[in-house]
Amino acid sequence: MIPKRILIVDDEENFRHMLSVILIKEGYEVETASNGEEGLQKAITAPFDQILCDIRMPHMDGLEFLKEIQKTAVDATIIVMSAYGTVDIAIEAMKLGAYDYISKPFKPDEIILTLRKAEEREQLRRENQLLRREVAKEYSFENIVSKNEKMQKIFDVIKKVAQYKSTVLITGESGTGKELVARALHYNSDRAEKPFIPVNCGAIPENLLESELFGHVKGAFTDAIRTKKGLFEEADGGTLFLDEIGELPGPLQVKLLRVLQEGEIRRIGESKSIKVDVRIVVATVKDLTKEVNEGRFREDLFYRLNVLPIHIPPLRERKEDIPLLIQHFINKYNQSMNKNVKGIDHKALEALMDHKWYGNVRELENTIERAIVLAEQDNIELENLPIEIHEVKEEPPLEPMTDEEYSIKKASKTMEINLIKKALRKTKGNHTHAAKLLEISHRALLYKIKEYGILESEVG
Repeated sequence: MIPKRILIVDDEENFRHMLSVILIKEGYEVETASNGEEGLQKAITAPFDQILCDIRMPHMDGLEFLKEIQKTAVDATIIVMSAYGTVDIAIEAMKLGAYDYISKPFKPDEIILTLRKAEEREQLRRENQLLRREVAKEYSFENIVSKNEKMQKIFDVIKKVAQYKSTVLITGESGTGKELVARALHYNSDRAEKPFIPVNCGAIPENLLESELFGHVKGAFTDAIRTKKGLFEEADGGTLFLDEIGELPGPLQVKLLRVLQEGEIRRIGESKSIKVDVRIVVATVKDLTKEVNEGRFREDLFYRLNVLPIHIPPLRERKEDIPLLIQHFINKYNQSMNKNVKGIDHKALEALMDHKWYGNVRELENTIERAIVLAEQDNIELENLPIEIHEVKEEPPLEPMTDEEYSIKKASKTMEINLIKKALRKTKGNHTHAAKLLEISHRALLYKIKEYGILESEVG
């Protein structure tokens, strides 16, 4: 292991010698400087992991040393020391970039513990930076797989708008990768070091959603036993991704409009507003223009959100991407599952190319993950795919409509029954997924199933 390098800056020669002996015994490589100016010069010309600096020194004291080192590219952790320390001096040193403050005289174990804690903090900081770089790489354009012309245009739009705070509205079917696009916007912007916070507006009960988004103060309602920050505050300086924005209740649409107009939020029960710097990206499977026309979504909010629209085409409209995505997912799951699947059999590929992919890229990824688990050969075979992909079933007959029928009301009912049955068959009776395909709420689907008397046996 490479020894940690430490610079001791202190005007007392005996103290420098004593501290050097202690640190060398602990395996550190030590340099010393007798004053702030010498210490600054050494810190600039050679790399150090940590710097131990006295506060009281002639010519340039410890606080002045901290001020000057801030103007350089030195990346060492600085710990200040003093025999005449006060809380005020410690606070001032921290403000100027010191990691910690230790009072003289100190025991050897005390300084070693302080250094070890600083090393742990520095390791965590570097790991965090590495993770951020890995995440940013994951959501870079190199890893978004597509050769489709429409998708390439979307990448161009993301590159152009990522640096701006303007609101982005992402539309597309479930599973097309709307959150991936939102993350690409964030991690390719100057907000990448700040939080990216996703929230599904349709997954949180209406009575809790306001508190989740805007926070509350202690005592604002029965269960508010403490003050809580909302997601807007958590995302300050970064990006808040509001998925399924079409499910946002009317009262919260008004509050969101205020955030977009004023750049401030108000916690539940709070009398004053809080300024927030948040880039808002929203997504929906719904046609918001239709929602506005039918009075379910505010027109003024729609225009505020629709500043930079991005529509992601479904996978069935860009089938040239399917082979690329298959290989991408094979590589991904080979690595995570320690498998060695090399590719895909031509019959299996043909079946995947012919599939409708109503679940889009998400459905394809799940299919490939399953196939890799089941694969016993070098390639994914037809038998590794779900039965509904390589064995096309004949659709049961739909409800008939007679030529003598002129009632729009009755025809609409028949059409609704047919679509609900079709969606339930497609999703194997999964009400939540069927509701998404039908673009209605889960509650509305259950109501219609009951109203029309649709039996499970009819869609099984």
